[in-house]
Amino acid sequence: MTSTFSNFRIQFLLGALACAALMGYALYAQYVLHLEPCPLCIFQRVAMIALGVAFLLGALVGPKSSGGRRAWSLLAVLMALAGIAVAGRHLWIQSLPADQVPACGPPLEYMRHMMSFSKLLVKVFTGSGECAQVTWRFLGLAMPGWVLICFIVLAGWAIQAGFRRRT
Repeated sequence: MTSTFSNFRIQFLLGALACAALMGYALYAQYVLHLEPCPLCIFQRVAMIALGVAFLLGALVGPKSSGGRRAWSLLAVLMALAGIAVAGRHLWIQSLPADQVPACGPPLEYMRHMMSFSKLLVKVFTGSGECAQVTWRFLGLAMPGWVLICFIVLAGWAIQAGFRRRT
């Protein structure tokens, strides 16, 4: 029978691998399918990387106490919640009627050099016309919808890993 310690480590390692696989698909979509990410897509990637890092570090640390496991679980959930917020905002912008979509703004790289970080965040979360374009669908759902589902599932995975009763 495996110990509580290794079960948590394995679960968090699997979470990290899932995040890496999702990032791998994002890069495949960008470089093979030629789908350029909009600013909100890039922030979703940042959240996915942060979640993957939280999972990986939690697996490497492998806390033996229930409090430690819960702390790592909460950190992972916090990263997932950030991704849920960004993906949800992206879906909302994509659902707007064409006449209510914000105008396209300058590229993210340009804004990064010309604005403070706080102004950049406000500008990106306001959204732009490029974030409203749906260029990819699977089973009728746009990419931010699938990303939202993945963040929700991974948050649940982190909660299950950190808070389940151990025997």
